[in-house]
Amino acid sequence: MAAALLFSMVFFIIMFSDLECDYINPIDLCNKLNTFVLPEMLAHAFLTLCFLLTGQWISFLVNAPLVGYNVNKILTKNHMYDATEIFRTLSGHKKECFIKLGLYLVSFFYYLYRMILALISGKAGRATVLPLDDCKMNDLDLFGLKMDD
Repeated sequence: MAAALLFSMVFFIIMFSDLECDYINPIDLCNKLNTFVLPEMLAHAFLTLCFLLTGQWISFLVNAPLVGYNVNKILTKNHMYDATEIFRTLSGHKKECFIKLGLYLVSFFYYLYRMILALISGKAGRATVLPLDDCKMNDLDLFGLKMDD
């Protein structure tokens, strides 16, 4: 999910650059980006909630301010892009996207580091394997194996 957030910010930055170079008009830009604004905010909030529920306090504390910022934007109804004001507010939107991109990039590599650390230390969840003594012979028939008595 962190990779999806990272790529969404890259997409936003590319679209803003296309607007600056006049490759796309403001109405098309706002229509494209507005479809991704709420899903991006919800995905980030869900990821932050997962960190809270699993006790990943550092990750939660790093992501919580951005969730608060996003909630504030939604409550003030300032979260959607407006085609009539996009040129006036373009530099602010680009700055916001670059800050989010930086946060998502650092977070992505931190999550990758933590995952590798958990795998190496053996703290990752393991599948439980029943010993063969606990299996009945009929259980092995499910796998197409026949045991001679």
